Amino acid sequence: MTRRVRLIVLAFGGAGLAALLAAACFDLPGFGGDRHPYGDRVVRASLARHTANTIASVNFDQRAFDTLGEMSILFASVLGTVVLLRQTRDEHRAEPEPEEVALPIRRYALVVLPVAVLTGLYVIAHGQLSPGGGFQGGVVVATALHLLYLGADYRALERIRPLGTYEAGDALAASAYLVPGLAGLLAGTAFLANFLPFGTFNTLSSGGTVPLLNAAIGMEVACAVVVLLARFLDQAVEIEKGDGK
Repeated sequence: MTRRVRLIVLAFGGAGLAALLAAACFDLPGFGGDRHPYGDRVVRASLARHTANTIASVNFDQRAFDTLGEMSILFASVLGTVVLLRQTRDEHRAEPEPEEVALPIRRYALVVLPVAVLTGLYVIAHGQLSPGGGFQGGVVVATALHLLYLGADYRALERIRPLGTYEAGDALAASAYLVPGLAGLLAGTAFLANFLPFGTFNTLSSGGTVPLLNAAIGMEVACAVVVLLARFLDQAVEIEKGDGK
């Protein structure tokens, strides 16, 4: 396919998308009005399923299949990064030299690290109740682990970050997201339909399948971010080309 043909296909696709977006915008409720059909339906559905956080209800219940696509994009980006940044034949690993860390930074990092990890886990566990959820909590947990790199050295980070384990965790978490969907099919409902008991409103066990899907996303995002940062850090800290650069 030539460059000109690709540009023509892109132009037609862009024009079609623009037409659909324009048609959708013309049918939106007036700005500042009291008519909000989409918002009203979402809130009603969220309350009916005992999910206090409406955003989590949308992501992991009403549009759980869309969230599967978003998770797949992250998983594919991690896979692409692992392939592109893998060690090549003309590269070798050099043991990184530990840098001196100021005592206040070391103390702060080591004190904040467990607090940050617990905060991330809290955000994941309470995603169906309060702002946050698996995506946000997973990023907090993953980045919190790297406080050890700032407060100690790279080798200390490597000891708590076995890449094989996190890569397997990423794959398992992505697969775990599919389990409630397949269970729903076996139960006679639609794929990723919320079929479990909704529990008591404003409790951790509320929301049916929402907490399960939220937990799977949290684990997948945490593992994915750890693997992504590891590959980039390896290139910056450990991997050298054959000429020593």
